[in-house]
Amino acid sequence: MNISFEIVPRSWPAFWQQYEFVQSLGGAINVINAPDIQRLPIRSWEINEHVDASRYRFIPHFRAIDYKIDDGRLFTIIEQQQLERILLVSGDPPEGLKRSFYNTSVVDLIRAVHRVFPALKIYAGFDPHRTGLQQECEYVQRKIEAGASGFFSQPFYDERMIEIYLEQLPGLDVYVGLSPITSKNSQNYWEVKNKVRFPAEFRPDNAWNVEFANRVLANAAAKGYNVYFMPIKVDLDGYFQQLRFPRLHGETVHTSY
Repeated sequence: MNISFEIVPRSWPAFWQQYEFVQSLGGAINVINAPDIQRLPIRSWEINEHVDASRYRFIPHFRAIDYKIDDGRLFTIIEQQQLERILLVSGDPPEGLKRSFYNTSVVDLIRAVHRVFPALKIYAGFDPHRTGLQQECEYVQRKIEAGASGFFSQPFYDERMIEIYLEQLPGLDVYVGLSPITSKNSQNYWEVKNKVRFPAEFRPDNAWNVEFANRVLANAAAKGYNVYFMPIKVDLDGYFQQLRFPRLHGETVHTSY
């Protein structure tokens, strides 16, 4: 079992603040992933050299719409950074078309990267809220056939849905996403923007999200899947200090602050 923490590199001071927080969690986290957000000045792969490789695996995100396969720019980045793992996602077109982008399919990009770097660990994304179960699993299968060997999910808020998807994805290196929602406005955003259907018992408060995360962590340790945290607009101390992190060998991690 692996547990990843998503660091958004909004600025170098913001990166160091989040990175120091991850370190304060002791052995609870062993993977760091970083999204690539075009409006921000720091690219995902640029934090690679600042992550302690002896403590954390690093997985930068790359958006397919930002790359033209034929120009080889992504290949150059992978070589220069000596990356061992990457996450390839489709990416959303920029608002107002203020930035250029390409109509590159993430499946085609996975295939091209895998062909050039067959030993590279390629992760892809899946979204349990985007379409129906069958359509999403078929999309996952296309990514597997192209060369993806692991997956990061959009956030889950329903244990039943996690179980259903994992049953359809046996034997894969899956990271189940957790992103605490602690306000009604945030819940409304996820419902409208990301088509999330919350279970009847959901509450947009810290207590519900902590309880849910602890159940998911326990199930992940028991069943052998991975977890990754996307802490958006949340009190890090108030949330993480209440989580019961299992170590890779099953012992509970007591975090220090």
